[in-house]
Amino acid sequence: MYDVVIVGAGPAGASAALITAKAGKKTLILDNDKSVTKRAWIENHYGVKEITGPDLVEIGKDQARKFGAEIVQATVTNVAKADGGLKVETDNGRFEAKHVVLATGMMADLAEAAGINTKPGTEPRVKTILDVDAAGKTNIDGVWAAGTIAGVSMHTIVTAGDGAKVAINIVSELNGERYVDHDILKG
Repeated sequence: MYDVVIVGAGPAGASAALITAKAGKKTLILDNDKSVTKRAWIENHYGVKEITGPDLVEIGKDQARKFGAEIVQATVTNVAKADGGLKVETDNGRFEAKHVVLATGMMADLAEAAGINTKPGTEPRVKTILDVDAAGKTNIDGVWAAGTIAGVSMHTIVTAGDGAKVAINIVSELNGERYVDHDILKG
């Protein structure tokens, strides 16, 4: 049983995984390697002068792995309630988790099939988003959403920040108190 399974390894998903794994939560990223970020050239991401989308995605995955996140290449086919949590079915096996984060970019098919409430998107070319509360929770207990699919701007800096926000909320819920992660400059 994972504490958190994250669907999608783009900026929102990898950022969420970085936070949850660094907090000591057993974290799995399931990714189908189809992130729209992989087609991007990025010069508007704070702290980065310029970077290709593929490099940004790989660095994000490496950061999450550094703290213990596992990454499995798979296409998720279903998310459903199970005894004691959630089950995540893929074309590469079945996984169980206490929490699931959908960070599927512009793709709402999985969420719709799982019974998650949706609404019209507001970003250009984003037809449907998930109906989430301010913390990132969907209508299904334990299922959260982050990034473009949760209705935030598709800019990588915004989706990465949203993934981090949702992850902090999940870790806080798991810990039973507000989670803060501040490292101190080594000197």
